Amino acid sequence: MPGQPTIGVLTLDLHIEHSHSLKDKRQVLRSLRDRLRGRFNVATAEIDHQDSWQRAVIAVVTLSGDRLYVEHTLQLAEKEAANLLGASLVAAEIEYL
Repeated sequence: MPGQPTIGVLTLDLHIEHSHSLKDKRQVLRSLRDRLRGRFNVATAEIDHQDSWQRAVIAVVTLSGDRLYVEHTLQLAEKEAANLLGASLVAAEIEYL
């Protein structure tokens, strides 16, 4: 019988100080989501503060039968987000389901 799948969720809390419109914010988020999807084959979604110009919460999700793979992928995705966003990344949290 195959192993139980592990679902991992990386939650990124962002404060985009230089954003002055929803268009500015969407540009930053699109860049982040495209980078993470392309490099790590993860799903992403904006899950909070959709109407705010400078705040966003992004969920990054992956799943696998190998928990270590999920952990490693999300840790790398968090590092990539931190490199791309710099001080705009306020907090990051990883959860496993």
